[in-house]
Order: sequence, then structure tokens, then C-alpha cells
Amino acid sequence: MNIIISNASDKPIYEQITTQIKALIMSGQLSEGDVLPSIRLLAKELRISVITTKRAYEELEREGFIETVPGKGSFVAGGNQELLREEQIRITEDHLSKAIESARCCHLSLAQLQEMLALLYEE
Repeated sequence: MNIIISNASDKPIYEQITTQIKALIMSGQLSEGDVLPSIRLLAKELRISVITTKRAYEELEREGFIETVPGKGSFVAGGNQELLREEQIRITEDHLSKAIESARCCHLSLAQLQEMLALLYEE
């Protein structure tokens, strides 16, 4: 599992981890039942706090992406991948609605907003 942490990012480290693991699961690179590195091992590999890694795993578990079995580790959850995808789409729609509202407040045209979105999407 290749996770890249950026200290220059405005996102908290735990959020960078959760975003990347979600992407691996949604893309099929991690499948149902695949074991994730232990919290301690991932923290050591990324050179971050165990508390940060634990927070990321707790967030992933709360959202249904992983399951943690005490004494055995964390695994990709066996839930319905389509349901997880739908939830992510709903969250994206919520964020886009807020962006549209903000764009309207500063009188951005639809074309300008689409251009911004295209530029950001390519990053």
C-alpha cells in the first residue's frame, strides 16, 4: 500500500490517509478482506504519530470502509461497494452545492466555475 503524506497540504494527515485508502478501495486496488498494515506499522512507515494513524482507521471504520478485529488487525470491509460509492457521491454533491453557493455570492459565471473545477480536478 503506497500512501503519500504531504506536509504542504492543507488537509490534516489523518484525512490524507483516509482519502488515499478510500481511493484504493473504490478503485479495486484493495479488495474485500484484504489486510491493512497495523496502526503501528503504518505510523512507522509514514513517520507519523500512532494517534494520527488510529484516527484515520477509526474514520474509515466509521464510514464502513474497513473492519477492525481486536487482536487480528484491520481489513477491507465486505460491505456493498456500490453503497459506499453512492455515499461518496452524495458527499461530493454536498461539497459541490456549497461551492456553487459560494460562486454565486461572488458572481462567478458557470463557465468560470467549470474552468476552476477542471483545473482543480487535473491537479
